Amino acid sequence: MDFPRALRRLWRHPLFRRLLALRIATQASDAALQVGLATYVLFSPNNQPDAGSIAAVLAVTLLPFSLVGPFVSGALDTWNRRQVFVITDLIRVLLAAGLCALVLLGGRTPAALTGFFVLALLALSINRFMMAGMSAALTHTVDRDEYLLASSVMPVVGPVGAAIGAGTAGAIRLVGGASMPAWQADALIFAAGTGGFVISVVLALRIPRDALGPDHRTVRRGSGSWAGRARLVLVGLGDAVRHLRERSPAGLGLVMIFAQRLAYGMITVSVILLYRNWFHRVDEVGPALAGLGVWVGATGAGFLLAAAVTPVLARRIGLRNTISFMLISSAVLQLAPGSIITEPTLVVAAFGLGLAAQALKIGVDTLVQAHVEDEYKGRVFVLYDMVFNVAFVGSAVLTMLLFPADGHTIAGFVALAGIFVVIAVAFALAANRIGRARFEEGTPSDAPA
Repeated sequence: MDFPRALRRLWRHPLFRRLLALRIATQASDAALQVGLATYVLFSPNNQPDAGSIAAVLAVTLLPFSLVGPFVSGALDTWNRRQVFVITDLIRVLLAAGLCALVLLGGRTPAALTGFFVLALLALSINRFMMAGMSAALTHTVDRDEYLLASSVMPVVGPVGAAIGAGTAGAIRLVGGASMPAWQADALIFAAGTGGFVISVVLALRIPRDALGPDHRTVRRGSGSWAGRARLVLVGLGDAVRHLRERSPAGLGLVMIFAQRLAYGMITVSVILLYRNWFHRVDEVGPALAGLGVWVGATGAGFLLAAAVTPVLARRIGLRNTISFMLISSAVLQLAPGSIITEPTLVVAAFGLGLAAQALKIGVDTLVQAHVEDEYKGRVFVLYDMVFNVAFVGSAVLTMLLFPADGHTIAGFVALAGIFVVIAVAFALAANRIGRARFEEGTPSDAPA
């Protein structure tokens, strides 16, 4: 079933439509906050950012929920999920308004920057908690035989909201930056994010209070101390790791995505540095943002196309071969045009690498869904989130240590192409040891060997 037909089938459910609208609104608002954070830290006319600055932004954006997520994820099986959404976005209204006020009134003093990063950390961490809640609530909005369909539609529609928010924030920065100081344009971005979260609260309130579950609220018994609860969480994650060892296709998928995201993340960080420090002078913020926006747009187009290409390719050559093909394609694209450091060639490479990266993620998502038992899926997806995020932050740290500050390194870009080849070979050898029949469980039955 193609995407438009799937969406039409699901659209008949009022709860699904309302949850979909809430997801689009909240991801748009969150994306605006992320763009505001990036432009305020990395695209100030007075600062020349390096990979360390990007690593700090990624750490604030990605790591907090990876660290605390395992300890709070059980709350989504205890608290009323609709109320979680309302309260979460009310909190983010206050946090986004605080970011706006700090940018307007606090300047770039050490105290103001510390407060800025604390508020940004809280706002972005809460988003991951809300996304997990929406995934848990999804089954309450559609029929039982539509769970898989809904799970495939949401990951495509969610990024549309992020693109709306990022595009709006980028336009505010470009247009506002031409007529006012950059910091005032950044404050407008956070004001727009505040308004977006207000809209999200209104949309959440349109959902009936008890419509999203949980149906049977989990009451966890055992040690009431924080240490005891932390121990239970860690034991649960250890059980999930052991389960992944037994379900080797899913375990291999997580290992592969970690390695791939390290390399892909280094490309991303280097491209940001190139647009900021190589293609343009430090004070040419507008042209740098515009050029980087084209690169991001090409990457996003590749992401969207992957949703259509991956299922077709998996049916024809099998999931295992699809993953291998995407890894080899990444190597070729990174070699040429990806290692030819001009703006047009990097944009072309961005489209192909974005398609391959998203296709690999869809493949790993499928492996986890097909091979992990339901009782472990929550913990495994927490591990998946941690692996994904730590890989991106690690890529910024590696770029800081290994690449020049302006990101310009033909040898480094060629080496990254070689790393994709190594990952592809290692994956193929490990997948062959697992065997086609086991690896292709849960995928189309007509996939060839």
